[in-house]
This record gives sequence, C-alpha cells and structure tokens, in this order.
Amino acid sequence: MRVVIAEDDALLREGLVLLLNTAGIEVTAAVDNATDFRAAVAAERPDAVVVDVRLPPTFTDDGLRAAVEARRLYPGLPVLVLSAFVENSYAAELLADGAGGVGYLLKERVGRVEHFLDSLRRVADGGTAMDPEVISQLLVRRRADDPLSTLTAREREVLGLMAEGHDNSAIAGLLVVSDGAVHKHIRNIFTKLALVGDEGGHRRVLAVLAYLNAAQGS
Repeated sequence: MRVVIAEDDALLREGLVLLLNTAGIEVTAAVDNATDFRAAVAAERPDAVVVDVRLPPTFTDDGLRAAVEARRLYPGLPVLVLSAFVENSYAAELLADGAGGVGYLLKERVGRVEHFLDSLRRVADGGTAMDPEVISQLLVRRRADDPLSTLTAREREVLGLMAEGHDNSAIAGLLVVSDGAVHKHIRNIFTKLALVGDEGGHRRVLAVLAYLNAAQGS
C-alpha cells in the first residue's frame, strides 16, 4: 500500500511515517500543509491518504477541504481523517458520494497501534472506520423523513457498530448476542434499506453510508 500523509505536527507526522513503514506500508509523501498535500496526491496517486483536519494556511478545515477536493478529482480515493476535531459539514461531504473508503478517527481516542493500522487497511479496501464520537456528532440533526425511521433501535445499534468497522463476531460480542442474531439484524437492515444481497462488500458499505448520510439535510 502507498500512502500520503498530511499532518502539521512534526513529531506526529514523523511518528506516523515510522509506524507505517514498520508495518510494511510505503509512505510516498509526508507533508505539513494543504497545498503540498494536493500536489503530493496528484504526483503520487496513492492507494490511500491520512490527513488532519486543521492544516496551514488557515488552521481551520484546510486539510479536510483538500481531502474532499482530492476525492472529487480522483473518485474513490480512500481517505482516513485523523484529527482532534470533528468538522461536520466536510465530513458529511466525504460520505456523500457513496463510494466508501472513508474513515474519521479522533487522535485522542486511538488507543492501539493495531486499531489504527486495521482502520487504514479497511478504508484502503473501500470500507469505513468511523469513531463513535464522530458518528454521534454527524447524527445530531435528523430529517423528519429520516430514511432509517423503519429500523428498530437494535438495528440502528448494529448499523452504528458496522460504521465503526466491526465485523459480525465483534458486534455480537459487544451486544452480547449470538452471531445468528447479528446476521438476522443485518439482513433486516438490508431489506429495509432496499439493499438486496449478502452481508459483505459494497452492500455493507452502502448501508453504513445511508446511516451516516441521514445527518445531512434538515
């Protein structure tokens, strides 16, 4: 896997480079601002990018806006946001194309190296890896015609854990239910969202994106 990193904190940036290289992931560029990030993505055409939200020159949402722009220019570019902040509007825009390959992790809540590496690989493979706090903030506003209104409370709970990137066995463990119960809930979710097919691959991602995109609109 080839990765571009955009992070203005020098220690964290170099730490990420060392971490990824040690894990056998090639870092083709590691930059500290949004302008150089755009140039690096254009030059390197990486398999995934890891980007902070607040980068120079304004230190507001430059990094996330640059990631959204890069994803428009290179459809499906896997983006893993690693930040101390949740920027709702552009986070929702990252999800809007329905292509998957999106993650948003909060720095202070990444407790294990293995978790971060697993999230990056999942995003690079077209999946999702969303921090629960990010999900919570994205879903503060719900539309009156919420497309998920037909889901039960437990089905929403299962779908939220899917958004975090958990597989069926992990969801069963977290909810203290059987694998069969999780399978049934996911099958019901797919049916209610008109996503016909098995539980794997793109349909699973589409269900997650429908869940997260319910935050858009008013």
